[in-house]
Amino acid sequence: MALQLANPIPPRLLMWQRVRLYAVPPSMIEIVSARRAVGDWAGACAAARVDVDLDLRAVRDRHGTELVRCLRADLRRLAPDLLRWHMPRIQPDGRLRPGLTVALSRYGAATLVVRTPPAWADAGQRMSLALWDDPAPRHHPHPHPSRRFRLDLHRHLWDSTRYGDLSARCGADSGSWAAEAELLLAAEGQPYGPFTVRLGRRRQSVFELVAPDNSHVPTLRPLREPMPAQEIAVLPQLPEASTRLLPDLELLQASLIAPENLHPMVAAALGAEGPGPAAGSKAGDPNRVECRGEIHRIALRDGVLAAVDHDPVQLRREGLLIALGGPGLPCLQAIDDIQRDPDALPAIRDRIRHGDVVGALNVIEGLLGPRAILYDGPLRQELESAAARRIDHGRFRSGLISSHRAAGADSPDPELRRPRIGRRTPALVRSKRSSRARRRTGMA
Repeated sequence: MALQLANPIPPRLLMWQRVRLYAVPPSMIEIVSARRAVGDWAGACAAARVDVDLDLRAVRDRHGTELVRCLRADLRRLAPDLLRWHMPRIQPDGRLRPGLTVALSRYGAATLVVRTPPAWADAGQRMSLALWDDPAPRHHPHPHPSRRFRLDLHRHLWDSTRYGDLSARCGADSGSWAAEAELLLAAEGQPYGPFTVRLGRRRQSVFELVAPDNSHVPTLRPLREPMPAQEIAVLPQLPEASTRLLPDLELLQASLIAPENLHPMVAAALGAEGPGPAAGSKAGDPNRVECRGEIHRIALRDGVLAAVDHDPVQLRREGLLIALGGPGLPCLQAIDDIQRDPDALPAIRDRIRHGDVVGALNVIEGLLGPRAILYDGPLRQELESAAARRIDHGRFRSGLISSHRAAGADSPDPELRRPRIGRRTPALVRSKRSSRARRRTGMA
């Protein structure tokens, strides 16, 4: 009978554990901190894979010097690695939520936003900073700031001078919703009134913030009279950051992450600072193989993974035998297997998916050597796929293509374009497109 864990780890926590391991690597945090310390906010954004779509001179000409002064101050306080740490993510692999526009700070008619590309162009997991002041849509699928995901009310999630507020605002119990709702309604110019809270997929509740007068602490109460759906849709919505428990707290409580593996600002805010990572000992031989009745070693020699217990003449002879189709030495077969599908492939794949291509190549180099040649297999396919998807991201960034080839009506390829249903659509076409009984395959 198979043993079963009494309290299995939820998949959501396993996702966040992988995110904390690979999405914001220590090398990124170190470089961003160094550049931000000398006032190089643009260099810090580049190190955190954040593209800056801002022209401060154009902003000054359009909005004046006062707005530019406030914008520069926020850019100097921006910690892009901390922002990446707290950005919304999706299951199952924890990548950035695609096609999102998140407000960071408001300046009257303009808003500093961070955007994520659509799913088909998310290679590299890059983000972009922009100033949203024009409601006209561009090639981004959702250029308007999201009501559900907004960080202008949660500066401690990206501001290097406010991260200490995280300890007081990291819970998700409904008792703290009154304070969060007060901030939300004040930002909307309403001291009190109704607002919505998203409790699940396609499920939300309406509450009302009330107080007898300004000298009393506001409290929440359910709405006494039901409201029409049209009125509920335009009510202020409590952001997700106000209603969810900080994933780092859950990971610490479940012992799925060590304090030293947290972001330094998060660890300091939560009081979970631990000793730094211990200096790793020099790795020894990565593999030992049983070869012709003996235990042989496979290790890096001169930048290449090699069978160190065989002389070069024997290795050349065995390599020729393999090229002619004969059976090779178990040591050479083991090296070939490692080069095609190494044991570290899951870690390499997670690093690539989160945009850390440099970290993935470092793992490959440490495992196979800097002069290794990748053969056809899962490892090479993963790297080639990542390179191809980065081309799609570049085309999206340049505006050459606004949607994926199979995206439908917005596809640049006329052969893949599907007509939209509208008032001028013929009745026969409309009935075929909207009928549930129509065929879903091309079989006669």
